[in-house]
Amino acid sequence: MKMRLNIQQTEPEAYKAMYALEKYLSSSKLSGTHKELIKMRASQVNGCAYCLNMHSRDARKAGETEQRLYLLSAWRETTLFTPEEQALLALTEEVTLIGQHVSNATYQQAAALFDEHYLAQAIMAIVTINAWNRIAITTEMPLEA
Repeated sequence: MKMRLNIQQTEPEAYKAMYALEKYLSSSKLSGTHKELIKMRASQVNGCAYCLNMHSRDARKAGETEQRLYLLSAWRETTLFTPEEQALLALTEEVTLIGQHVSNATYQQAAALFDEHYLAQAIMAIVTINAWNRIAITTEMPLEA
């Protein structure tokens, strides 16, 4: 597959703006595990091979287990994820599939487990990976070896 358009080269200011979000997230209070689970689950839902390839490696480097990565798409059917992780995964799915809206139940579950700042940071992480997914899918970014 040939990359359709290199937005980073064509519109470097747009990429700088996206990287600013990444910089913000890197200094957030979100745990490394939470960040990677959000990135992986949104990328699974969106079918973004580029991001799944990148973030599965990042998650492993951060200590994520193979078993949890393999079962992430079926997280509701396991006991491998904490209540906090489950709340973030549910929120990630509903924000990613925003056309169906974020239910009050999902939002309240997350709000009960996290303070407003952590929840806001999680929402920004979900929004950011969804933007990256859309860039990678639309431009057909090639997988990194």
